[in-house]
Amino acid sequence: MTQAQEPQAKAEPLPADERCDRTAAIAETVGAVLAHSADAASPRTPADAAEIRAITDAMVRLFVGAPLRSDGRLTVKSLAEEASLRRNKLTHKHTGLKDLFYALTKAQQSLPRGLTDKDRDASDKRKKDLERVRAERDSLRTKIQQLARIVHVLEVENSQLRQSAGRDGVVRVLPGPRR
Repeated sequence: MTQAQEPQAKAEPLPADERCDRTAAIAETVGAVLAHSADAASPRTPADAAEIRAITDAMVRLFVGAPLRSDGRLTVKSLAEEASLRRNKLTHKHTGLKDLFYALTKAQQSLPRGLTDKDRDASDKRKKDLERVRAERDSLRTKIQQLARIVHVLEVENSQLRQSAGRDGVVRVLPGPRR
């Protein structure tokens, strides 16, 4: 069988840790290339290359989950804090890096992670708990309807007793049999 005839193997979803590592590697590689090109384009302004390196290093730390200066969330604000830069450096000057960050964040979050046995067990337990709670809810609804009917019947009987008691509206209790 030739390669053209072989069936294509389906790509397995990557574990979360491996996705983070790949995302961080992409950010690091792109940042190194951009910093090198900034150095080559204008060697007199090393500040741009330093900013690019700071931003890509911050991206790597955020994607790996080891922030130093920020809350660790995958937002431009956190990225700017992590890079020790003002946010407008990302939104106005280094828009390509901002777009790269958004694309890597979206790619990392959109891939489903595989379920472990522990996750499946927890999911099954939650489903059983949900079924139990729903059954209990339905049972309580039935009891509430029965109690509402009983209260209604008692109100009707009470009204009839008051009408039959006479004009003063006082219900007199008759003595029961002696024991």
